[in-house]
Amino acid sequence: MRSVSPAKLFRCLAALLAALLFALGLATPAAAMSGYDPDFTVTAEAAYVVNTDTNLVVYEKNSETPVQAASLTKLMTMILLLKNYQDQLDTISVEAPAYIYDYLYGKGASSADIRSGETHTLRTLLYAMEVQSGNEAAYIVADYMGGGSIDNFVAMMNDEAAAIGCTGTIFTDPCGLDEGNMTTARDAYLLLRTAMQYDAFAEAAGEATWQVPQASAHDAPYTIISTDKMIMPASSLYREYTRGGKTGSLASGWQNFASWHTQDGETYVCAMLHSSTDIGDNPAQIETGQLMDWAFATFGVSAALDTTQPISELPVRYATEADTVMLYPVDDMMTLLPREGGAAVTEQTFDLPESLAAPITQGDVVGTVTLSIEGEEVGTVELIAGSTISRNQVLYTMARVGEFFSSTYFRVVVILTMITVAVYAFIWVAAMLIALNEEGRRKLGKR
Repeated sequence: MRSVSPAKLFRCLAALLAALLFALGLATPAAAMSGYDPDFTVTAEAAYVVNTDTNLVVYEKNSETPVQAASLTKLMTMILLLKNYQDQLDTISVEAPAYIYDYLYGKGASSADIRSGETHTLRTLLYAMEVQSGNEAAYIVADYMGGGSIDNFVAMMNDEAAAIGCTGTIFTDPCGLDEGNMTTARDAYLLLRTAMQYDAFAEAAGEATWQVPQASAHDAPYTIISTDKMIMPASSLYREYTRGGKTGSLASGWQNFASWHTQDGETYVCAMLHSSTDIGDNPAQIETGQLMDWAFATFGVSAALDTTQPISELPVRYATEADTVMLYPVDDMMTLLPREGGAAVTEQTFDLPESLAAPITQGDVVGTVTLSIEGEEVGTVELIAGSTISRNQVLYTMARVGEFFSSTYFRVVVILTMITVAVYAFIWVAAMLIALNEEGRRKLGKR
């Protein structure tokens, strides 16, 4: 087992903390577009499309249902590689151990043609996994990071999946060949979004082809070709907005694809699991293109509110210069909205007092408005007073006097006073009666 330096251990702990904080912000995207569905049928068993600018889900199908992960498993292998060695990709070289090929022999596994005994940098192994989905590259990384034990590395994979918020994922090997590797569409979103944090991954994912350097079994560099057809201009599946992704399949009947896409400054992550080959070759990429074309055409990130226009008003007490004050949103709430209808489709729920008491200063926060679409909350914004209104002291004094005389306190005082007077009167009357009675007796006695 390789020893770990204190500095490296500190970097690992720091990276783990960063991943945990990152996961907290990603684990629960808010569904807000449930009332908007594409006009075509998605054959995939599960799908999940999230706008990363707003963290809103625009499409979901069986997103919590576990299915075979296939080569999406390599996303976790790449995450662990980059988490621990992102600054050493070109300085650490690893030899391919012979025993790992026993796991791959006879399985028809995708390969980047890295052969037993060859030595390659960690960057080459990263590109081999991402560009051509090389299974041997994943095993070489697992052997290196697991200290010679694939089982150790798989345990690391499952621990990391739990740390980033995956709830339906389990890994049984580092590449996805084993049928026991399972994930969900939502977890695939989390895996890809985590990998996207690393520049080296984003760069590798955008490469349609890449040159593997010369090694002992290759007397010259050779080219590997991406399994992602959506980044290849010559492909019928090409989309200019696609930035990269990871494919995966174990059988001829279906395909997985997790990818991200950016157009006009708006970004989506799309996880498509088990799309049927009945619709053609590379079915998950076909359906991803359909869904992303629909998403970019249907939604846009825009302002749901206008900070220059009043959104409501409230009555003002104790003032003569104005009866009401106009309320303005403090933020325009940039959010994902349907391109047709825009802010008009949002529902507004106000949390405001019945009235405001002068004096009021322009900019005072007086309440909030919560916006929803199709019953799903998208955010809350504070409302501020749009003008300064002075207090009329005469009105204020009269109102306070009136409030005092109509207050419960005053009523209690009056009632107690009346009871006291009544008791005093009763005692006085009783005393008078007693005195009169005594006076009558004295007069009778004198007779």
